[in-house]
Amino acid sequence: MKTTVYIGTSLDGFIARNNGDIEWLMQYATEELMEPYQALMDRIDTILMGRGTFEKVLTFPAWPFQKPIYVLSTTLTAIPETYVDKVSIISKSPGEALQFLSEKGYHNVYIDGGKVIQSFLSAGLVNELIISTVPVLIGNGIPLFGQLDHDVKFKHQKTNVYKNGLVMNFYEQLQKIAR
Repeated sequence: MKTTVYIGTSLDGFIARNNGDIEWLMQYATEELMEPYQALMDRIDTILMGRGTFEKVLTFPAWPFQKPIYVLSTTLTAIPETYVDKVSIISKSPGEALQFLSEKGYHNVYIDGGKVIQSFLSAGLVNELIISTVPVLIGNGIPLFGQLDHDVKFKHQKTNVYKNGLVMNFYEQLQKIAR
C-alpha cells in the first residue's frame, strides 16, 4: 500500500482560510499544473479524504473525481443521494483505514484533507508528500501540519518551479512505514 499526499499551501503553510475558502489557491491552477496532477490520478486507485474536504468538494460546480472516494469521518452519517455510487464513509483510524482499503484491493491511496493528513503523518503512514506552495501569505487559516509526537523524516526527490511562481516539492518518507 502506497499513500500520497498531494496538496497546495500558502507561503505561510495554510491549506485554506478558516472558513474553508481556497480561492487564493485556485487562481494558481493552470494548465501547466494539470500534468503532475494527472500523473497522480493515473497512478492512484482511490482517494481518502476528510469530512471538511468532502464538504468543500460538494461546493464545486462539477464532481472532479473519476476514482472511488472514501471519506474518513466520525461525524458524517450520510452521503448526498447524488454521490452514493461515488463516495463511501468510513470511521476508522489511519492504520485501520489502510487495512480496509487494502482488503478492498486498493494499492495506491491519495490522502487529502488537513486533519486526515495530520493523522496519517502522526501515524507514520505517508509514503510520499507532494506540496505545492503558492507565493501568497494569507495570514491565518487551516494549517497543513499539526503537532507531532515524533519526527517524521522525508527525503527531497525534486522541485518543479512554474511560470506563475508556484513551487512543487516532492518528498519520500525515509523511515519504515508503521502498520
